[in-house]
Amino acid sequence: MYTAQPKKLLILQILDILRKYSDENHRLSQKEIADLLEKEYGTTVERKSIKRNLMDLIDYGHLIEYTEVKRSTSNRATGNREDTSKLSDFYLVHDFSEGELRLLIDSVLSSRQLPYQQSQALIRKLEGLASQYFSAKVRHIHPLPESVPRSQQIFLNIEVLDEAISKNRQVEFFYNEFGLDKRLHPKQDKHRRPRRYVVNPYQMASTNGRYYLIGNDDYFSDVAHFRIDRISEIHLLDTARKPMKDVAGLEKGLSLPRHMAEHIYMFSGESGRVVFRAKRFLLNDVIDWFGTEISLKAEDEENVVVTVPSVNLQAMRMWALQYALYTEILEPTELVEGVREDIRLALKNYKNI
Repeated sequence: MYTAQPKKLLILQILDILRKYSDENHRLSQKEIADLLEKEYGTTVERKSIKRNLMDLIDYGHLIEYTEVKRSTSNRATGNREDTSKLSDFYLVHDFSEGELRLLIDSVLSSRQLPYQQSQALIRKLEGLASQYFSAKVRHIHPLPESVPRSQQIFLNIEVLDEAISKNRQVEFFYNEFGLDKRLHPKQDKHRRPRRYVVNPYQMASTNGRYYLIGNDDYFSDVAHFRIDRISEIHLLDTARKPMKDVAGLEKGLSLPRHMAEHIYMFSGESGRVVFRAKRFLLNDVIDWFGTEISLKAEDEENVVVTVPSVNLQAMRMWALQYALYTEILEPTELVEGVREDIRLALKNYKNI
């Protein structure tokens, strides 16, 4: 088998040294690069070769910054003074800043669907996109051990769904729910057999720490939401997916920002205009949940009336219970009655109070 000589790998070794040991706050001289080459790879090389390969990397498109110091030296052969320059303080500008990587790592940590081992492996990969000094800063960060079983095939699910969406094709899968044994089991059909869902996939979206598929169960005519970590045994079908215009709620297409604002809990069903009264100190939460398209009207020093142009009514009913201490639904009437009934039923669970 052919083995490349170390000098032929020199340019890759130098690039690897820069990736691992340099950033804006940790710059390397040509001598330091030479020392690291010898330490890491046993490669001994002259500074001229290091400089030449560094310039080749820059010419190839790698963003490598350095400092150029002009100096005047005497030519020993002629005795004349000559202007020369010395290059030092080399560092690789990484594709992601430390702040960006930390944000991505925090996103992985806040995910409630990735298994512990996959979260840990993904964080290590993100660390590898920066120098070793960043890895040292985040070495103490670890995902929490699992308290809930997670799907081990979530990345496979995402890949299959991504292909299906891009190719306008249907998918088939089992959709699971927890049983008393605290394990996931496929939902059953009317004959108590595991039901295989045939679904028209349109978009994937993340909300509340979960990853969802927005689509349509081919058996029905409206929009459906599926937790991607609850999907198993997924298969890409050869059949074309149903056009959005044939799905109730998607007749005009899917605007993801609007859809996410309306479906705060990713429930399916009818959306509509909702008006509610809220305490002023709740405004941060209200805007976090419903965005800035809402209308606000001061009622008095303590209360504000909020109008949400369109929101999933079932999700709003759940939200109203969550914030029942500080809010009151005013419109529509059927939602008001629904929340009242929920509170009456909830009170029965505490009848001994």
